[in-house]
Amino acid sequence: MAEISQNYIFAGRSALRISHSKHDCEINDLIAAARDDLRTLGGIKAEKVNDESDPLIKRAVMTYLKANFGLDNPDSQKYEASYEAMKKHLMLSSDYKESESE
Repeated sequence: MAEISQNYIFAGRSALRISHSKHDCEINDLIAAARDDLRTLGGIKAEKVNDESDPLIKRAVMTYLKANFGLDNPDSQKYEASYEAMKKHLMLSSDYKESESE
């Protein structure tokens, strides 16, 4: 799996509306988990999953973060449903989907 840049972790903090770095380890782990979920369960190309400049991947990863960050999250189910919908859309796109021959 590709390294997660500090800029991407900063984007995760921003998505979660936190300004400190105390939770960077958890954010890093959740970004890695989101990427792994998109790749292994979604069949999304590894190069797409690890492309930090891709806005659709970034939005999916940040939504995954919002769904899974912290223990007391009243909106987690809403974000989880949103993430799953994004993942399904990515899975339907030939630009993102791993082909059978790859």
